[in-house]
Amino acid sequence: MAADEVQKIESRLEALEALVYGDDQCPENLKVSDSLLKVQVSLGNMANKRERIKVLFKKIDDLVKYLNPQYIDRIAVSDAMKLEFILAEEHFILSQAALLEQMNNLLPMLESAHIKAVPEHASRLHSLSQVHIKQQDQCHAVSEEVRRLLDDYNKTTLLLSKQFVLWDEVLTKLEAAKQVKPME
Repeated sequence: MAADEVQKIESRLEALEALVYGDDQCPENLKVSDSLLKVQVSLGNMANKRERIKVLFKKIDDLVKYLNPQYIDRIAVSDAMKLEFILAEEHFILSQAALLEQMNNLLPMLESAHIKAVPEHASRLHSLSQVHIKQQDQCHAVSEEVRRLLDDYNKTTLLLSKQFVLWDEVLTKLEAAKQVKPME
């Protein structure tokens, strides 16, 4: 079984070399597997010769544990503090629990035959929504027309009011002129 896995890895490396160097053009002294083996041996030799590296390799698991953000939360936040967080959110948690209970009570309604029949009525709903959209557009057009007519009415009323004021002034001047004349 191990020999079969090694054979698979070798075939994958050969495919990689063919992609990197081209088909059948890989120089014998530039095999990827040889380079990888040299790197592994060099790293192993360096690690075995240096005590610091040996200690570092032993502490990699601890390092990963310390870098985990949840580790800081476990150390920094005491159980009493966690309890305070929960108690501070008690109202929210209770409201969410009440909503969940209400949803569970309404679940049989969601599983009713009426809700399950909704896909059958989708085409009717689509045609009704199209009619609704058309009516909304017509309503908007009518509203715009009414707004335009009201603007025209207001402008006409304003112009008539100005005209009546002018006529009133002219009539007042004429009446005043007629009353000023001495009687002969």
